[in-house]
Amino acid sequence: MTEHSLALVRSGKAGNAEGKSHPLEQIESTWLARRLLLFRPDAANIERLLKEAEARMGTLASAAVVHEVGSHHPDSLWAIARKASFDPAHPKGEGFLGVIFLNKQGLRALAAGTFDYLHPSIAMMVNPGERPAGIYIWAAYAPGTLAPGVGLIFEKLSEPPYDGVSLFSHVTTTEGARFTEALGFRKGAVVDGVNAPHLYTYERPQPKASNAPLYDTYRAQSSQRSLSVTVARDINDWLRVASIRSAVYIGEQECPYNEEFDGNDFTAVHLLGYVGDEPAGCIRIRHFADFAKVERLAVRKEFRNTKLSFQLVRAAIELCRTKGYRRIYGHAQRRLLNFWGRFGAVPLPGGKEFTFSDFDYVEVMLNIEPHPEAITIGTDPYVIIRPEGRWHEPGILERSANRPVTRPSVGVPT
Repeated sequence: MTEHSLALVRSGKAGNAEGKSHPLEQIESTWLARRLLLFRPDAANIERLLKEAEARMGTLASAAVVHEVGSHHPDSLWAIARKASFDPAHPKGEGFLGVIFLNKQGLRALAAGTFDYLHPSIAMMVNPGERPAGIYIWAAYAPGTLAPGVGLIFEKLSEPPYDGVSLFSHVTTTEGARFTEALGFRKGAVVDGVNAPHLYTYERPQPKASNAPLYDTYRAQSSQRSLSVTVARDINDWLRVASIRSAVYIGEQECPYNEEFDGNDFTAVHLLGYVGDEPAGCIRIRHFADFAKVERLAVRKEFRNTKLSFQLVRAAIELCRTKGYRRIYGHAQRRLLNFWGRFGAVPLPGGKEFTFSDFDYVEVMLNIEPHPEAITIGTDPYVIIRPEGRWHEPGILERSANRPVTRPSVGVPT
């Protein structure tokens, strides 16, 4: 169910010679990101792109079905566009890629040949935030120079909870088969002992086991270019956050000091991002009754060739999920709407467009599912009193429980 040109393997950057394979994990996403972009298509884009694709690929799922799948899991559908001709005010996709995040039932049906490609059941898909059993490349339409855009999508699929999950494809055209094989897929798959010769598969190594969530991955003496995130917990961490925001917002965007440090910093959670051992980025989270607000994302300019901004946003979302939130609210600079769209954020229906500190903003909203082990009333009380963002590790107050109860202040004269 794919249609591609061989532009990817012919490109001087993404491939060295015509006909050579170029596995997905070797695609130079930084080079691609300067020329192509991804965004979440609206209903009008979906309908138009499907009509264009059907003219070359034959019958596809209806726009209503595609919209249903995308509504169930925001990461399922991506539009591809060339940056040179892209208008953020009127986003228009030139190609697209749809994926389905299968649960075990869905993966078995795919292998058995009983999966309904035109009307896939939501019951065969995982919910947002859950780790899929397999990722099915549902439909790809990336003609001409758009073909390398799959590399940007693969980058998204290389982050938790998708890292290490095998990819599957069902190819219907000769050109699609050549393209799929050039990307490193191999013909044939085996799922739970069931042979599936009709499928192409791309097996990926399992990620290293780690108990640390995305918001607590920093450890001192990290490798020089590794990306990691931690919760700011002491005055030194706060000074690092303040330095980064001063450089970005005050130094680069000429934001007045009193507008940048707005009185909300000591009532918020700050995540601090590192490149190696160098503090390089930060993001702020404020918590309200039924929503969390993510804001003040900043990355030092010398580290913007990394993916630290993505790491920080994903870590912030994961922390909100762990706290049991279902909605994240934000104010996105209009020029950055596409960036926030990559995480599922959409303009708030009926929301306002407004300005402050010399930039124009749009209200956005992201619906999320709470973490399976979200902290609620009823969670182990020792977990609740652990340090912020370290709920996965025993804390110092648990160690104090080994001491006998002495109530040292009781009975002391006052």
